[in-house]
Amino acid sequence: MRGTKRPIHEVATWVKRQPPKVKAFLCVVAGMAALVFLRFIVHVHDHDNLFVAAEAVHALGISVLIYKLTKGRTCAGLSLKSQDLTALFLAARLYCSLVMEYDIHTVLDTATLATTLWVIYMIRIRLRTSYMEDKDNFAISYVIVPCALLALVVHPSTSHNIFNRICWAFCVYLEAVSVLPQLQLMQNTKIVEPFTAHYVFALGIARFLSCAHWVLQVLDTGGRLLTALGYGLWPSMVLLAEIVQTFILADFCYYYVKSLVGGQLVLRLPSGVV
Repeated sequence: MRGTKRPIHEVATWVKRQPPKVKAFLCVVAGMAALVFLRFIVHVHDHDNLFVAAEAVHALGISVLIYKLTKGRTCAGLSLKSQDLTALFLAARLYCSLVMEYDIHTVLDTATLATTLWVIYMIRIRLRTSYMEDKDNFAISYVIVPCALLALVVHPSTSHNIFNRICWAFCVYLEAVSVLPQLQLMQNTKIVEPFTAHYVFALGIARFLSCAHWVLQVLDTGGRLLTALGYGLWPSMVLLAEIVQTFILADFCYYYVKSLVGGQLVLRLPSGVV
């Protein structure tokens, strides 16, 4: 067992010593390698399965939270503000799904929204005494307002009602940054207990699968997908939002995997991760 861990430990140590620009480059290379791998195992017409898988992994992450809240009877380390943002973008996306294209994603979003609202209820009411309100100090207006303004300016150019198109853009932008309060709380505490770490890691995997869904579709259609999404800045903004939300969690996922390989039950974050 030590023989298998030693090379991984040496690689992790080497990566840790590298400057931020080299780490960013390595993240890009790792992401591209993962995309190439997915490109070979996912058929051209099965890209939608990646999006379903992303939502399923998100649901798995929430199930970890449910276990933490029901068995551990504590919400320490969880950001209520991140859950509020998640419920907001899910509600917006569910509305758009109902009025624009009812499909399997509507069912998945309904289940995810219901469980997210339950998590919010547990944090606000049942387990309020263990909520780290002083550490959960991210000002969510700093993300809601810019996302709303951006949605007013850059939104789909489809034939749907203008309000629905703006709402669709708003949920895309808000989803990309909804995890920021959770990351801020973890940076404030420096120590992340296992169930919270599992949940955030699941979010990272879900965001990567969602990003891969869009990137692979663009590559396999020769860019025609961007044209199908409309004209102007909107197609590029959709792709950019997917990439941004993936890279927001990339650093945390690196430390999570490193901690897991090292056999540490509690994740300790160094300064500057968020």
